[in-house]
Amino acid sequence: MARLTHFDGDGQAHMVDVSGKAVTDRIAVADCYIKMTTQTLDLVEQGTAKKGDVLGVARLAGIMGAKKCADLIPLCHPLPITKVAVDLVPDASLPGVRITATVKTSGQTGVEMEALTAASTAALTVYDMLKAAEKTMEIGGLRVVLKDGGKSGRFEAPEGSAP
Repeated sequence: MARLTHFDGDGQAHMVDVSGKAVTDRIAVADCYIKMTTQTLDLVEQGTAKKGDVLGVARLAGIMGAKKCADLIPLCHPLPITKVAVDLVPDASLPGVRITATVKTSGQTGVEMEALTAASTAALTVYDMLKAAEKTMEIGGLRVVLKDGGKSGRFEAPEGSAP
């Protein structure tokens, strides 16, 4: 098993020193979904939810979530994010919305946590905007599907591992 780098020799949590690492282009993609009834999904697709444009607001919330990651996750480094894209796609087969967040930087550490935070923040926002219509929505499947750049190289989630 790999050594956990967020603990010092005494077992105390600390922020990893990345100052000796090379600056490289990095990307991470995370996805998740939010399941809901077909009636609630209709509100999203027809733009008739009481709180307004569910997908547009959730997209902005996801972008903001990526930018605030270091404020939320104690040992994350504040990073110079160069791109955040959050895609929300209604999917009648769930039924619900599939969410994909892509984050890029040129830096000394990866952006996996920023991508995960963007996707989860977008999903939470969808829930918030629709909870008056349905309280049984389910958020799930949050995972990194792509990570590239840095010393550890490229990771891609196996095909067919998504719900």
